[in-house]
Amino acid sequence: MNKYATLLSLFLIIATYSKGQNVQKAIEDPTHPDTLKTWTINGQNSLLFNQSSFSNWAAGGVNSLAGTLLLDYNFNYNKERWNWDNHVLIGYGLSKQKDVGVRKTDDRYLLGSLLGYRLKKYWYASFFANLQSQFANGYEYDADGARTLISGPFAPAYLAFGPGISYKKSDNWKVNFSPLASRITFVSDDYLSSIGAFGVDPGKNTRYEFGVILQAYRKDEIMKNINLEHMLQLYSNYLDNPQNVDVNYTLNLFMKVNNFISANFGIQLIYDDDTTFPYTNDAGETAYRSQLQFKEIFGAGLTFKFNSSSKE
Repeated sequence: MNKYATLLSLFLIIATYSKGQNVQKAIEDPTHPDTLKTWTINGQNSLLFNQSSFSNWAAGGVNSLAGTLLLDYNFNYNKERWNWDNHVLIGYGLSKQKDVGVRKTDDRYLLGSLLGYRLKKYWYASFFANLQSQFANGYEYDADGARTLISGPFAPAYLAFGPGISYKKSDNWKVNFSPLASRITFVSDDYLSSIGAFGVDPGKNTRYEFGVILQAYRKDEIMKNINLEHMLQLYSNYLDNPQNVDVNYTLNLFMKVNNFISANFGIQLIYDDDTTFPYTNDAGETAYRSQLQFKEIFGAGLTFKFNSSSKE
């Protein structure tokens, strides 16, 4: 499991020694309730575009058009010793290529909530709950364009919850550790359920896991109008192969051109021990194994930011 320890160490090093570490500072002191706004709501709506077109181009190329809609909002409550952070993330993207048609490039939603009771300055007794899934069917395409269903709405969906301890220096730097975390995997599609997709037993629609989870978030302004965001989640299932750690790491780079135009770059790395992919083994037979999943998104487009706060 050295590679997972290396990934975690890399995240912590980047978060701690990022160039912007002195730029983003907590303006409000959680130990002095009078300085805190009860509700703080902020978020952004982004519509990103990618387009390429070729005509009599000697090197060749395929005409394509792609668009991605991103909604990212935080609803945070803070009063006296209570802190309640809520996060909503929605992304959906499509691309159209000549002779290929329309295909999905992004499809996700994440609902996250973290309730904390302050024990000492930045430390909280906490309880978290997260739900993540997708809106539409996902397919794998072969060389001839034939498609095979590999995912769908609530297939999978992941619900995780549990008590723990959290550290929150500010809205831009926080960590939650839960040693008693439950995770339920839902596979609502009958076909995917029948083949045991996403770790469920064949014919079953749910899988229960009980383990330990670590979640970390860091965002820094590394230079003017450029923000770097890290999100890391590590999970180990006590009930089945606890040495195999699931990893979900996201890095986003937000580059602001002006109040309405921005460019975004993001990568996501996922390793899920229960999600397997086909491969050909040494005997020439088709077998299945877990693999590192990688996604990269880059686009420029319109962005609208929203900020609001209130005191009681």
